[in-house]
Amino acid sequence: MAEHTTIPHPPKRLPIVGDVLGMDRAKPNQKTLVMHERLGPIYRRTIVGMHLTFASGAEVVADINDETRFRKHVGRPIAQLRELAGDGLFTAFNGTDAWTAAHNVLMPGFTKEAMRGYHDTMSSTIAELIGSWDQRQGQPVDVTAEMSKLTIEVIGKCGFGRSFGSFDRDGVDPFIAAIQRALDYSQRSSIPLPFVGKLLGRAEARQNVEDITYLRSVVDDVIDARLQGSETHTDLLDLMLNNPDPDTGKGLDRENIRDQVITFLIAGHETTSNALSFALHLLATHPEVAAKVRAEIDAVWPDRSRPELSFDQVAKLRYTRRVIDETLRLWPAAPGYFREAIEDTTVAGGYEFKAGDWAFVLLLRLHRDPVWGADPERFDPDRFLPENIKARPGHVYRPFGTGIRSCIGRQFALHEMLLALATILHQYDVVADPDYTLEVAELLTLRPAGLKLEFRRR
Repeated sequence: MAEHTTIPHPPKRLPIVGDVLGMDRAKPNQKTLVMHERLGPIYRRTIVGMHLTFASGAEVVADINDETRFRKHVGRPIAQLRELAGDGLFTAFNGTDAWTAAHNVLMPGFTKEAMRGYHDTMSSTIAELIGSWDQRQGQPVDVTAEMSKLTIEVIGKCGFGRSFGSFDRDGVDPFIAAIQRALDYSQRSSIPLPFVGKLLGRAEARQNVEDITYLRSVVDDVIDARLQGSETHTDLLDLMLNNPDPDTGKGLDRENIRDQVITFLIAGHETTSNALSFALHLLATHPEVAAKVRAEIDAVWPDRSRPELSFDQVAKLRYTRRVIDETLRLWPAAPGYFREAIEDTTVAGGYEFKAGDWAFVLLLRLHRDPVWGADPERFDPDRFLPENIKARPGHVYRPFGTGIRSCIGRQFALHEMLLALATILHQYDVVADPDYTLEVAELLTLRPAGLKLEFRRR
């Protein structure tokens, strides 16, 4: 048994309201990272009688990831997002028929053969990005905005046969802007500070309602256009419209389809664009790593023309994959995930959880646990050499979540990131702004704020 079984809490607990001091509505996850460093692998805030438990230590998380004792918990930020995404795969409550049916129907859309079918569309969309950059040579690039354009186009085309025309406009696409506001509102409105509703204000609440209405209308238009068309498609929307749940023989209803389309347009672009942005920042600030990525892709495609890699060639870019894995270790696009106890249990030898108690697993800290070595802040892709992976417990790296509710689109995202990074590094030298210091913004996701890089033709 652990010597101390009481879960620690932050200092200076106030009467009635509890542990409100030191909370940060703008950067709650980065603040939680600091608190873990002070309080250890597990701690708990109690705010007006509500318990918020945070976990990050390898031993603690090993138990919390145990599917026989814990399951996904739809935490407050995710519950807020249900206003937009309903019973989407990410936001649905456990055990709902809508989630089970959609998961069953969509699984064939993420097999290896399905990935092979998406490859050419991904490649041609990356070519559009390259073409738009070539017209602006010598100008700093707003990296997060450009990666958002790329990833919304990829998921729009691969998933739903829809282009948003992102490369034809300057500035942020209105659809992407609405998604980002909705994510931001979901996070900030979920933080249980007293009087937080008044702090957020009615204007922001009205804007959120307008954003939800707009996003749903765009998705309804996508679905209607498909239903009214006569062309044959082999994408996620086609699966949902034309394939029944194999368990029940019933098709997905219209509301479920809309929830899933919204979910994929959010999750399929926001997290991937942020991961690519972090990766490009890290490559720009670690030229020795960028040189190895470039050497790997040059060996596969020595010609100076834009590489037209086959699906199988992408899978062999092993060093580039290690760069992506290490990027997701340091800066997972989703900062963590919620888990709840199925029954009364203890974790790490003595910390008690009652059935229904939940914890937020902070990946920012888990991915910096001492098991990663003495220098977890250092960017080192070789942490993901096969022999180093085998030497670590598997549960200490979970950028796509854990268990049956982990990210269904993991392979889609990884293939897209591999192809994009390889193509960009083959075509350009990525040059950092020497005056830029990484600032990480938080919506429901993490993203580098104000990141601009120069992409110089090789």
